[in-house]
Amino acid sequence: MGAEPQVVRATIIFGLRTFGSVPLPVRADLEYDPSDPFAVSVGYHAGGGVVRWLFGRDLLADGLLAPSGDGDVRVRPAADDSRIVVELNAPDGSAVLEAAASELADFLDRTYDEVPAGDEGSWFDFDDELAKLALRD
Repeated sequence: MGAEPQVVRATIIFGLRTFGSVPLPVRADLEYDPSDPFAVSVGYHAGGGVVRWLFGRDLLADGLLAPSGDGDVRVRPAADDSRIVVELNAPDGSAVLEAAASELADFLDRTYDEVPAGDEGSWFDFDDELAKLALRD
C-alpha cells in the first residue's frame, strides 16, 4: 500500500422536491473517511440542524447509472440524466432530493482515488470494529 488515504469532503447543494413548487435548496456535506471505507456520510442541513445519513459508497456509485437500493435509501438517475434522485425514508418521514450527477460523480471519483474499489478490505480493521460493538453492551 502507498500513502495513507485522506478523508474526502465535498459540499453539494441538493434540491428537496416539494409538491407544486421548485425544489428547495438543501446544503449537504459529504464525507468519505477511509477508516470506514465502505461508507459515505452525508449531513443534510435542515432547519436549524443537520440530519446525518450513512450511505454505502457502492450504493451511491451504482445509483448514478441505474436505480439502486431498497428500504431506507434509494438512489437513481432522474429523468434528466444530468441529475440524480435520492429517496430517504425514516420512521419520522421521508424526503426526495436531487443533485447534479456530475458533482456526486466527482466526489466519488476522489474517494476511489484514495481507496480504489475492491481495496476497501485493506483499510478496514475488522477487529477494531468488532471491539467497538462489544463495548456497546
